[in-house]
Amino acid sequence: MTTVDVSIAAPEHRDAIANMMQLYEHDFSEQWAGEERGELQENGLFEPYRYLDDYWRETARIPLLIRAGGHLAGFALLSKMGHTRQPVDRNMAEFFVVRKHRRGGVGLSAAQQIFTRYPGVWEAAVARKNVGALAFWRRAVGEHQRVAHVEEIDIPNHEWNGPILRFRIKGPDEV
Repeated sequence: MTTVDVSIAAPEHRDAIANMMQLYEHDFSEQWAGEERGELQENGLFEPYRYLDDYWRETARIPLLIRAGGHLAGFALLSKMGHTRQPVDRNMAEFFVVRKHRRGGVGLSAAQQIFTRYPGVWEAAVARKNVGALAFWRRAVGEHQRVAHVEEIDIPNHEWNGPILRFRIKGPDEV
């Protein structure tokens, strides 16, 4: 398998994440058929991700780059704002791997590296229509060697609509 590396994105990587965010929004846009959101602007781009700059201003947010075989392959954005209104150490706010590197283990390896690097209580929310992502997150969480207390909570309201995986990743010194 290709070597997968996850690193903290420096401020000079902001534009790379903003550009990949356009691909991420494009992937999501098919799930928004019949809804107002997800429309292209007149410049042919989706609206910019409103919280992106906060990832370099707020210590509770962590921007990560994912590389496969040395090539940029995606990103992850971590926050401490979950969807269940219960305390969390980390929330997988956004996670994206470009199509070329999907289904070959890059996303799974990246997600598990991220969990290992940041032990604690996590949430990973999945939009209801994103069925493929739910299978991915169930596997990424369930197969992690230090996972504990996994629960799946379904939230169908105006703030969030979909399942949320809530789990704890044990630290390296825990048995």
